[in-house]
Amino acid sequence: MRFSEGARVRTIFENPVGHTRLPAYLHGREGRIERLHPGLRQNLYTVVFAAGDVWGEDAPDNVSISADLYESYLNPA
Repeated sequence: MRFSEGARVRTIFENPVGHTRLPAYLHGREGRIERLHPGLRQNLYTVVFAAGDVWGEDAPDNVSISADLYESYLNPA
């Protein structure tokens, strides 16, 4: 599956085996594709998450978090 910029995605809620680009605090979180970085084996995406969607209502409203995540970590939201 290839996601387009602006698409809403949800990260997987599991620990991939071996090295991972998916931090535990982003497991199962919903974000938005900001950029596609095409790859030979797997696409890499810059995904932006609202701080409130990660840390709850105590997070500042105008703060976001971005992470470069492999396609296999993402599902449509």
